[in-house]
Amino acid sequence: MKVDSPLTLDLTKTGADAERIERFGYDGAFTPETGHDPFLPIALAAEHTERLELGTAVAIAFPRSPMATAQIGWDLQKQSKGRFTVGLGTQVKGHIVRRYGMDWHPPGPRLREYVQMMHAVWDSWQNGSKPAFEGKYYRYTLISPFFNPGPIDVPRPKVHISAINPYNCRLVGEVCDGIKLHPFNTPKYLNEVILPNIEAGAKKAGRSLDDIEICGTGFIITGPNEEAVEKAKAPVRQQLSFYASTRTYKPVLDIEGWGEVNQELFGLSIEGKWQEMAAGITDDMLEEFAVIGTYDEIVAKVKAKAGGAIDRITFAIPTPNPEEEERLRSMIRQLQAA
Repeated sequence: MKVDSPLTLDLTKTGADAERIERFGYDGAFTPETGHDPFLPIALAAEHTERLELGTAVAIAFPRSPMATAQIGWDLQKQSKGRFTVGLGTQVKGHIVRRYGMDWHPPGPRLREYVQMMHAVWDSWQNGSKPAFEGKYYRYTLISPFFNPGPIDVPRPKVHISAINPYNCRLVGEVCDGIKLHPFNTPKYLNEVILPNIEAGAKKAGRSLDDIEICGTGFIITGPNEEAVEKAKAPVRQQLSFYASTRTYKPVLDIEGWGEVNQELFGLSIEGKWQEMAAGITDDMLEEFAVIGTYDEIVAKVKAKAGGAIDRITFAIPTPNPEEEERLRSMIRQLQAA
């Protein structure tokens, strides 16, 4: 199992953070798209590391054209000497329309074309193929030497997408290299919905589940002692309550028999009662959505939950002193042995 670290989005600290992550023995470092651009830190991280795998987890696809994402992905893949993965997500309608100011279209079919067009763009740059991709939402039928960066000496970037519904999971199997599992996920949903649909998509494309990288375990709640673990539960409950209030994620609750929680929390969110929502996440729900344990327990618990299904996870603990740094190195090695 590969072990990844979050990478800081603060560009004044990215280089040093990437060096530290590589020094600790991590396999990769990935950036989300939250308050900052997720691609810029990758360029700095690539410059300050030699073996660390890098990528976005995830960049929001639809505010950018497939050409724009293909272009920056190509440049980062060349700069990193083949270590870059384009990780994409769709986001929900409210954010696409009201935060990004973009039009909304059915996200699954649109994301399919997005990935297909990026592949077509890269193929034309690498192999000189004619640009001839025409879809309902995107088209790529023109390239000239002035706008063609030309081939690179490494394979094209891998493409992962964040997927939770059956359509997008099948899409992973058909056209992508991996999936970034949404943290709002349980073992039951993973095994009964996500993995079977990825496998079905892969079979349709003449591939197998082994060809797809499965990334992520959900939330990990840990600390040096039980008191610290209890304290760490509160922000995770808050985050879970936000996801559980989103109607798009209701099927995850449904499969566990918690579907009514979605409507209750959605109502609270409409009223702006964000702090009250966390109480809707019970201890039983927390156990399913998170791996919980002290530093002495957490590695074994992560292995038990992820073993046999997950190819790579994100894991980190604070390292305020050399003793904790060595603890983290040991944890990383143990997880990599899973």
